Amino acid sequence: MVRALAAAVLALAALPAISQSDYPNKPVTMIVPFPPGGVADITGRPVAEAMGRYLKQTVVVENKAGAGGGVGMAFVAKAKPDGYTLLMALSSISIIPEADKILGRAPMYQLNQLVPIARFTADPTVLAVRADSPWKNVKDMVEASKRAPGQIPYGSSGNYGTMHVPMEMLTASAGTKLLHVPYTGAGPAVVALLGGSVDALSTGPSSIMGHVKGGKVRVLATWGDARHPALPDVPTLKELGYDAQFSQWTGLFVPAGTPPEIVAKLREAARAVAADAAFQATMARVETPIQFLDAPQFQSFWDGDAKKLADVVHKIGKVE
Repeated sequence: MVRALAAAVLALAALPAISQSDYPNKPVTMIVPFPPGGVADITGRPVAEAMGRYLKQTVVVENKAGAGGGVGMAFVAKAKPDGYTLLMALSSISIIPEADKILGRAPMYQLNQLVPIARFTADPTVLAVRADSPWKNVKDMVEASKRAPGQIPYGSSGNYGTMHVPMEMLTASAGTKLLHVPYTGAGPAVVALLGGSVDALSTGPSSIMGHVKGGKVRVLATWGDARHPALPDVPTLKELGYDAQFSQWTGLFVPAGTPPEIVAKLREAARAVAADAAFQATMARVETPIQFLDAPQFQSFWDGDAKKLADVVHKIGKVE
């Protein structure tokens, strides 16, 4: 009986190792914390497809929008750390906890509840208006906003999100004010721009380039430190004398506490995705260069970026 009990204990102790080594043995869910049509979704879906081929399991994309991405990010931060719930986040992942503090409420999640796997892209946002807009350049828009302070509407993915923060940086540098109209994500905000509900927005290039090519949208400037390769004739705000630089990156995360073996397997899968010809072709079609960082380099980048964005959020202050 003693031998039988000992064997049973050893077998139970071995179960976690067996299940981890077999990972994944069922479909994996990738949470995209925004509606379809935005940068996280445009990047997340081809990542999921390529990752599924490498892992030999389906990676299902689930859009879980709300609170500028906070709902989906908090969901993953509190999910079971077993490798079956992933997060495709934007740089707003670093902003939301700081914004919650400014608003006097408990943060929806903390950064240490999430572990980075890989960064896939890091594009500067672009300043977009409709093609029929009277503004041919940034100076035109700024002058119009000074004639009607707080009246020109611009769309965003939500308060303190990656479409709101860069516009606040621009208006602060220009000494003017626009009317902020938050939506649940870049997709709805772009629809609002095309439909005339808002007159401008800052967004990742991938969510707007199709409309630029179709002649429906004009890009006035970018928030990059250099001109975007897909928009070589479009100046940076830095070139124009504005102190406004912002990069909207996409990165894959898992809940803290995910076993190291599973994290390693996901890192391998992420590296395979970045080298995958189909994924590269998809991102090329939306004019988005792959700027891959593996977990250690991504963690270092994230630490610095999070500190910078926290400073920006505190400068913006409380937004109702």
